[in-house]
Amino acid sequence: MNLSKNLIRAVIAALLLIPGQALAQETPEFASFADTAYIFNTLLFLIGGFLVMWMAAGFTMLEAGLVRTKNVAMQCTKNIALYSIAGLMYWAVGYNLMYGIDAGGVIGSFAVWAPGDPATSDGSYASASDWFFQMVFAATTASIVSGTIAERIKLWPFLIFTVILTGIIYPIQGSWEWGTGWLDARGFSDFAGSTLVHSTGGWAALAGALILGPRMGKYPKGGGIHPFPGSSLPLATLGTFVLWLGWFGFNGASQLAMGTIADANAVAIIFTNTNTAAAAGAVAALLLTQLMYKKVDLTLVLNGALAGLVSITAEPLTPGMGQAALIGAVGGIIVVFAVPMLDKFKIDDVVGAIPVHLMAGIWGTMIVPWTHAPEDGVTYLEQAIGVVSIGAFVFTASAILWFVLKLTIGIRVSPEEEMMGLDKAELGLEAYPEFGQGSQRV
Repeated sequence: MNLSKNLIRAVIAALLLIPGQALAQETPEFASFADTAYIFNTLLFLIGGFLVMWMAAGFTMLEAGLVRTKNVAMQCTKNIALYSIAGLMYWAVGYNLMYGIDAGGVIGSFAVWAPGDPATSDGSYASASDWFFQMVFAATTASIVSGTIAERIKLWPFLIFTVILTGIIYPIQGSWEWGTGWLDARGFSDFAGSTLVHSTGGWAALAGALILGPRMGKYPKGGGIHPFPGSSLPLATLGTFVLWLGWFGFNGASQLAMGTIADANAVAIIFTNTNTAAAAGAVAALLLTQLMYKKVDLTLVLNGALAGLVSITAEPLTPGMGQAALIGAVGGIIVVFAVPMLDKFKIDDVVGAIPVHLMAGIWGTMIVPWTHAPEDGVTYLEQAIGVVSIGAFVFTASAILWFVLKLTIGIRVSPEEEMMGLDKAELGLEAYPEFGQGSQRV
C-alpha cells in the first residue's frame, strides 16, 4: 500500500516538474535596466509624437470654424498639405540641419536623414522615434501661419512658403537651442518651444499678414472694423480641445525620457502644469471679456486657453501649480488686449494666431528665469537675446520669402475670387454645398 502511495506521489511530482522545466526554458531573460529605459523613452517619443500629430487636426478644426463658410475647404486643404510637406522636408533636409550642428554652432548639415541615424541619439531611445517627434513640431510651426493669412492667400504660394519654413527656416533657428547651437551655449532655455515653435510660427505669420494685407472690407475706408464671423463656433471649440489634448504630448514628451522614476514624475508634473496654465488662460479671458465688453467672447476664451498653453511651454516643469496658473492667466490677458491692438494697426489675423503664438510665446519665454534657481544659469538677458535673435532671423527670412513670392507668382487671389471664396475660386468645390452660395457670409 505504501509502495503504491509513493509511486503515485512520484508520478505527480514528475508531472508537475515537467511543465515547470518547460516554462523555465521558454521564459526569456528579464530586460536590463538599460533595455527598460530604452523602451520607455522610445514609447514616450512615439506617444508624444502622435499626440502632437493630432494637433494638426486641432488646428484644422479651429481654422475651419473661424473662417467663413466659403473658405472652409481651403483651410482643410492647406492643413493636410502642410503636414505632409513638413514630413517630407524634415526628412530631406530639416532634421540634420537642426541636429547635425556642432556644439555652439550656427547651422547644421544639409543632408537627408536615414532611419537608424544616431545623429542625436545616445543609445537610450530609438532614433526613428526621435525623428518622428521632432518632425511633428515642424508641422505645428506651419499650422500657425495658415490661420493668420486665411481667406486671401493663394494655395500654391503658401505651400511653397511651407517648404522653406519647415525645411530651412525652422530647423536653423531650432538648432541654435535644441541642437546645442550658439544660444544653447549662452544658456538660453526653451523647454518645449514657446519661442522655437510658437513664436517662430507667429513671426512668419506676422510677416505674411503685413505683406499680404487685410481681407477686403475688414477695415473700411471710413474707419472702424468690420467683423467677419466664423462658420462654426462649435467646430472651433472642438479644435481647441483637440489642441489642448495634443499639448500634453507637446510638453510632456519634451522631457525626452521616461525610463526612470524621476523622469516619470517630471512628465506627470509637466502634464499638471500644462493643464493648469490652459485653464487659467481660459478663465482669465472669460472674466476679462465680461468686464470689458459686458459679454463673454467665446473666440477670445478659446484663444485664452491656447495662449495659456503657449505661455507654459517654455518651462512646464519647474513652476509650482500656482506659478503655472499665473503664467497661463497672463497669456490669456495678453490675447484679450492684443487682438484689438492688431486691428488698430490694421493687421488682419483671421484666427488670432499672432497674439496666441507670437506674443504669448514671448511672454512664456521671458518668464522662464522666474521659476529657476540662480544656480541654473537661466537669466532674463539670455532669454531676451534668444527671443530677439530668433525673431529677427525668422521675420526677416519670412518677409524676404513672402516678398519674392509676391513679385514672382503672386500671393493674393483677385478681388473677385476673394468675394467668391477660396473654396470655389482655388479648389472648385465647397465645404458645405447644400447650403448654397446665397447663404454664405460675404
